[in-house]
Amino acid sequence: MNHEEILAQLKACYPDVKSGLRFSNPFQLLIATILSAQSTDKQVNKVTENLFKKYPDAPSISRLSAEELEEEIKSIGLYKNKSKNIIQACKILTEKYGGEVPADREALMTLPGVGRKTANVVLSNAFNIPAIAVDTHVFRVANRLGLAESNDPLKTEEQLMKIIPKEDWSAAHHWLIWHGRLICKARNPQCQKCKLSNWCKYLRNSDIVSP
Repeated sequence: MNHEEILAQLKACYPDVKSGLRFSNPFQLLIATILSAQSTDKQVNKVTENLFKKYPDAPSISRLSAEELEEEIKSIGLYKNKSKNIIQACKILTEKYGGEVPADREALMTLPGVGRKTANVVLSNAFNIPAIAVDTHVFRVANRLGLAESNDPLKTEEQLMKIIPKEDWSAAHHWLIWHGRLICKARNPQCQKCKLSNWCKYLRNSDIVSP
């Protein structure tokens, strides 16, 4: 298995891709990423466009009641739980960090609603700190292509970090995400269109006819 060839092909397919979430600063990206769990970037962007106009920072959101924030984000999946987490996270950011988002993984992961994946997204996209955020797309594509071999997201992240040069971690995260969104979908992957089919473990082990 030639990891370098796979990564080179992914880069060629998606040379300029970036996050699908719209944000202007680390705080906006943090909130958008929390909202994005089990939701689409398109829907999150629609909600945050209005949300950030009214409440642009951690102090302003921290003063909301759960019901008030729920009203703003109710078109997002799991909005009740996300509302509670976001308000509490904003209170911590306001009281402990002066309203700023810390550029530190461990500090980020102490915030309600923020796990390792969300922390890595913020580090990578807001602070340009090399990180690989393993969401469902990255997890699926990496394991289908044989870049990783694990049923655990953390182990998948560790395996990817070993084979991908550190300077490419953040970019590779986006290559894998967009390949998962556009081609290597969870259901009905478009294998006939895939330029990585020669390396695909999933294709070799399925009943799909190789192009």
